[in-house]
Parts: sequence; C-alpha cells; structure tokens
Amino acid sequence: MSATETISLLYAGLDSWDDMAILDAFLEGQERAVAAVKAARPALARAADAIVDRLGEASRIVFVGAGSSGIIAALDGMELTGTFGWPEERVVFVLASGETIAPLTGGPEDDAGLGRSRIAALDIKPGDVVIAVAASGATPFTLAAVSAAGERGALTVGLANNAEAPVFRLVDVPVFLDSGPEVIVGSTRMGAGTAQKIALGLISSLAMIRLGHVFDGLMVNLRIDNAKLRRRAIRMLVHLTGCEDDQAAAALDSCDGQVKTAALVARGVAPGEARDRLCAAGGNLRSALADLA
Repeated sequence: MSATETISLLYAGLDSWDDMAILDAFLEGQERAVAAVKAARPALARAADAIVDRLGEASRIVFVGAGSSGIIAALDGMELTGTFGWPEERVVFVLASGETIAPLTGGPEDDAGLGRSRIAALDIKPGDVVIAVAASGATPFTLAAVSAAGERGALTVGLANNAEAPVFRLVDVPVFLDSGPEVIVGSTRMGAGTAQKIALGLISSLAMIRLGHVFDGLMVNLRIDNAKLRRRAIRMLVHLTGCEDDQAAAALDSCDGQVKTAALVARGVAPGEARDRLCAAGGNLRSALADLA
C-alpha cells in the first residue's frame, strides 16, 4: 500500500478536534513534506544534471501526470517561459485529463493505452526530457506514458512519494519523496503535493541556472510582457552594469527586451556584437561579461 493511502492512528478523531489542533496536524504534515525534499537533494541534483546534459537546441521538457500530481507538474512547467525565458513550444504537458484542469475525473488515470497514445502523438525523441509525477508512483496512465517515452530514448525522471513505486523501475532518474501518511488519507494535494511542488521547483530552477538563465539570483532570461517586468529588467541592468535607469531602458529597447544582450550593450558593446558575444559564450552572461574585462 502507498504511504499516502495509509490510515494513521495519529489522526483518529480528527474531525472532533478543535481548530488549532487540526491546523497544527496539517502544518506538521507540511513540515514532513519539506523534510522529505531535503532528504532527496542528491536525487534532485542528479535529475537536474541529467536534464542539463540531455537538453539540446530543439529538446522539449515534457511533464506527465494525473489528478493533483498532474496539475502540480503542469504548474511548474507553466512558469518556465515567464521566469526563465524557456521557449513556450518546448514545454509540453501530458495529463490524463487532457486540456481539462477541472473538474478532475479519475477514470482517465487508469487508462494505460491513453498514456501511450499521448506520447506517440508527440513523437518523443531521444533529446527530450520526460518528468513523471505520481504520489503512489503506480498510476497506469503515468506509468504507460513514461515507459513509452523511455522506449523512444527520452531521458525519464520519476517523482513519487512511495518507496516501492513501480515508476522508479521505469525511469532513468528516480526521486523518492518520503512525505509519509496524509492527515486526510489519500489527499495527496497536501503533504505529498507540497513535496512534489518543492521538488519540481528545485529541479527545474537548478537546471535553468546551469543552462545560464540566471545570474546573481536574477531572472536574466525573463520574458518582458508587462510594465512590472520591464521595471524589473531595468533594475537588473542597473545592478549588473552600474548604468543609470535611462541608459538601461535604452539598452533594453535596442535589444528587443533581451536582458542578457542589453547588459553587454550597457557596457558599451553594439547590439549586433553583443548578440554574437553572448552566442559565443553559449548564452552564459557571466562568461560574456568576463570576456569584456
């Protein structure tokens, strides 16, 4: 039996407890989730390193899941474009519910054939990365999808909250999140979901840092599509180069809103040359700036 389905005597009479006692129980479950992620750091690092090694210029990151786990996986993937400038067309979601987020129905998660057909429709390639998330690690849709992706040569990563999860036998990089029994049995949006959310965020953020999308904790590859993000980009350029706000704005405008290129322009490099220098540095702003010294 999956840990998330275990009935714990700790919560006998839960519905008769006072409010503070119930909230304390939930918070203790959240704390266990955080501890589970901390214990899984070596596996998280292996996953991020493997992703960085695999991703090429046309590779895709594919998130697979069902129910709450699928939604949590999709949420992480949705942030990659805005935060890190990862191309939108290179983030793919394979969810048992298809394009429907709510209401969630359980039937499709039992459909292994559906999981395989969704992967086949994507024409998964060896350069792609597939990240499968399932609290039990035994969801038929998710197992079939990740198995099909592995057969096509993709890198596969599996996150689950069950030590004996079948998904671990199918993936290249298994990540066990030992979040323990849920306060409300089977409600994996709680402890297990928190552990999944944190773990996915750590893996994707570490991978994006290694790919050069972050400098000094700054989102130097962010997509600027509103006034707030433009102001943030200008502040970043002032911090990175020591220029004035108006200079930062002008540099940003000359580079179509690309912060990394604009940082070189603000240091006196022409826009075309700045793009060439950044390309030669593999998109790594730190390396490109060091070459100017």
